[in-house]
Parts: sequence; C-alpha cells; structure tokens
Amino acid sequence: MNVDTRMKAMIGILGGMGPLATVDFLSKLVERTPASCDQDHVPVVVYSVPQIPERSASILHGGESPLPAMLAGIRTLERAGADAIAIACNTAHFWYDDLARECRVPLLHIADSACAALGSDVANVGLLGTTGTLAAGFYQQRLAARGYTCLTSGDDEQARWVMPGIGLVKAGDLPGAGALLQQALASLFERGAQRVILACTEIPPALQRVAAPQLRRCIDATAALADGCIEWSLRGAPVQPSAALADE
Repeated sequence: MNVDTRMKAMIGILGGMGPLATVDFLSKLVERTPASCDQDHVPVVVYSVPQIPERSASILHGGESPLPAMLAGIRTLERAGADAIAIACNTAHFWYDDLARECRVPLLHIADSACAALGSDVANVGLLGTTGTLAAGFYQQRLAARGYTCLTSGDDEQARWVMPGIGLVKAGDLPGAGALLQQALASLFERGAQRVILACTEIPPALQRVAAPQLRRCIDATAALADGCIEWSLRGAPVQPSAALADE
C-alpha cells in the first residue's frame, strides 16, 4: 500500500463500549497503518463515553436503548470533522441501520470488514460474541449471503464462558477472561469451525493475554475494522482486509 502526503480523510470512532476495547481498536489502527512517520498515519477523532447504556441488555431484556446516546456521539464526531465513522463495538451494530439513516457521513460496518477477511477455502465459520450480537443476527446474515455455514456457542456456553469472560474484561481481569473465553473458542473448533470470527471487541485482548493457541485460526473483527478505516482514509473506499490474529 503506497502512502502519500496529501490530507487523508478523518475517521471518527464511536467508542466507550467498552473503554479497553476502544483503546485496543486504536492501537491496532496505528499498528496496521503503513507509515514511516507521524504524518503518514490516519487522522482520527474519538468519542469514548462509557455511560452509553448496555447494548446486550437492551436487545435481550428491553433495557434502556443506547440509540440516543450513540446518536449524540455520531453528532459530536460529525461536528469534529469526521469524514467517515466506525463503531468500536460489535453489539452496537444492532442499531446500525438507525444510525446510518441519521449519519451524514459514511458509517463503516464491522461485520462487513470481518466477513471480507475470510478466505475462499473456508466453509464453516464460528462466531464468538455477546449473546446480544448473536441474537441480532447481522453476522449470520452476512455469512449466509457469502455462502458460509455459521456455528455459534450454545446458550450454556454463552452463560458459562462467553458473557462472564467479557464481563471480566470490562472489570480489568484479562487473564481470567482469557481462561473462560479460550474454552468457548475451543468448543467452536471442536464442532467443526475452520475459522472463528472474534465478534466482540473485548475478546481479542483477553485471548491474546493468555496466548490462546487457536488464535492463528481466528479473524479479529477489531483488526478487520481497523483495516477498513485505514483504507477508507488513504483510498476513500473499503478494504478487503487480512485480519487473522496470526498477523498481529
């Protein structure tokens, strides 16, 4: 990827869901940018407000909708000069259509970036994410449209491993989170997944902390979205990313 010194498009990041996931996304955005100096990097403006209402609780239990708070973040990013916006949270994409209708600039979709990172030699794709993301179905729809079979964790696995693991990330216990999430990841591979999409921005930091051996067969949706943002800023169009964690 060739880099020039012309002004690049500014990417707005709707974050805070959660804070560590936002920092992880920004770190990957910097690390994956083909840069030889400060000026080669992507201009970014970040809205990281952790008080946005809980997304899974809204989807699954009718809790307070985060949509008004996310729209406030979108407006802030637009006023700050964002030329395109990315959401550093998978579950928040349940409200993607509502956000896109109100957004005055292009709104990148994390699932599009993650699905684009899958190879043509893959048939069965595991999906590891919050119960809210699984219930929303936007990953399953995109995978099916591309001809992939999607495997997800069962209700018991979500309750025992996935959601408690994500909760530990939010509480700052990455080793404990990784130990739980690694079991859910192993289960998906045992059931026939050839690749697994890590469809929650909290999951990659936890699995990286415990050096889960299956990471080389995973697609990091956070990294895929970072690739999409980089390409949008440098080229003005989405990228076909290579976001396997083996490349991290």
